[in-house]
Amino acid sequence: SSGLERPQLVAHVQQPLSYTLFDCKWVPRSARLLCLGSAARGTGVIQLYELRGGRVELLREIEKAKPIKCGTFGATSLQQRYLATGDFGGNLNIWNLEAPEIPVYSVKGHKEIINSIDGVGGLGIGEGAPEIVTGSRDGTVKVWDPRQKDMPVANMEPVQGESKRDCWTVAFGNAYNQEERVVCAGYDNGDIKLFDLKTMSLRWETNIKNGVCSVEFDRKDVNMNKLVATSLEGKFHVFDMRTQHPTKGFASVSEKVQKSTIWQVRHLPQNRDIFMTSGGAGSLHLWKYEYPAQRSKKDSEGAEMGVAGSVSLLQNVTLSTQPISSLDWSPDKKGLCVCGAFDQTLRVLIVTKLNKV
Repeated sequence: SSGLERPQLVAHVQQPLSYTLFDCKWVPRSARLLCLGSAARGTGVIQLYELRGGRVELLREIEKAKPIKCGTFGATSLQQRYLATGDFGGNLNIWNLEAPEIPVYSVKGHKEIINSIDGVGGLGIGEGAPEIVTGSRDGTVKVWDPRQKDMPVANMEPVQGESKRDCWTVAFGNAYNQEERVVCAGYDNGDIKLFDLKTMSLRWETNIKNGVCSVEFDRKDVNMNKLVATSLEGKFHVFDMRTQHPTKGFASVSEKVQKSTIWQVRHLPQNRDIFMTSGGAGSLHLWKYEYPAQRSKKDSEGAEMGVAGSVSLLQNVTLSTQPISSLDWSPDKKGLCVCGAFDQTLRVLIVTKLNKV
């Protein structure tokens, strides 16, 4: 397609912050966004902003005892819009942002920092119970039902004698009916593990030879379709999750973007074949996945195996000299996106012409 039709990544707002930003999130069905992080004195920060024209206005700032690493709205109702957070003390808290003094739910989930959190079953996304998954430096991945106090409904930990690995990223998928649900987890040694919550078993594992910074299914609430995993060495892998071969697992295609870490991947909510990656060099890359002519074929034994597609770069932009460590698309306004970087700046971007690709 002609260069004129390519999407453009337009920096709409740049907001300097006075603290280290670890995660940023759109508040569903609103023009509001959240920043989560760590103040210089070692406390946690939650800031709520509203997007007004070409600027953001601070509505509320909340200080907490421990730095906050990650957050999700994925397990809440649209009526409540409660925020679940993981902090440096291993605590999972759920906050009512209208009355944020005391959490509505709180559990000491892990022995060490919670690096990653995801939610499903809320916001009308995904069938089944509302659940939150947390991945920690303590090597465990735990699934929580906010309606049940104190105990996780699932705990994926290293078996006896197996060394514990730092879990950097977790994501829900396959939540297309009341029974089915999986969690994908990525670890510092390159391991990717797929846990089936229906059968409470390890469904698949692989290793991409480099620390796994981010994993995300293209959709949480469909029969597993695709999974993107990003890594420390500037590579990402797209796995076709439709067909699992008995020995070879899932087919994948990998792309080397740059020499530096790819911190995040986020799929466009309105088109699951478009996704954005954020890099250690302060850049964003917008990608499109193209399916092969046939998504599966039979091997010599007659077993079905997947066929990977290809990935094309739609656009890229460098915004910062520091890593862009968090990224979130607006679920409501197509092409609106927020990202946070280690230069202590929050940026709101508009991505144009997404309906043309």
